Amino acid sequence: MPPEYCEFSGTQEKCKLWLKENNEDMYEKIYGDIEGVTEGVQNVAVEENSGNKKDRAVVKDKSAKLDAKLERETRKKMASRVIIKRIERTKRKSVTTIYGLDVFGVDIKKAAKMFANKFACGSSVAKNNQGQDEIVVQGDFTEEVYRMILENWKQVPEENIDKIEEKKKKKAEN
Repeated sequence: MPPEYCEFSGTQEKCKLWLKENNEDMYEKIYGDIEGVTEGVQNVAVEENSGNKKDRAVVKDKSAKLDAKLERETRKKMASRVIIKRIERTKRKSVTTIYGLDVFGVDIKKAAKMFANKFACGSSVAKNNQGQDEIVVQGDFTEEVYRMILENWKQVPEENIDKIEEKKKKKAEN
């Protein structure tokens, strides 16, 4: 984010340190004279000792919450799966569905368009039974989709991709 917005983020102290180390001119422009700032902080600390501690605690709480949120998102990504499923429709027709790419930050509409262009077939984004978005590609392209995911989206680990084949149940003959 731009240095001017550091004071509005939850990681104000980290941002100030980074700016002071990397661009001291900008730091002085935004936060004023370094000596004047430290004297002002000391004067405020003498006058309002308890208020200053509260402000620092709020900033620390915000940064801790932000760090915890990022860690939870990372754990969720590593636990989630990308499922490539081949579903048989009629005698020789089938569709391939891809579910779970959106968790890894992939724009599924762009991915559906890429699959349609690559395989010269119909591809769309649809809701599944659970109400979540999935990509539906007309045809059996499980292996090709698997390879394309690994090539184009490096953030998707290979061990998180599952391939499933679902066959239509045959009717009982009377």
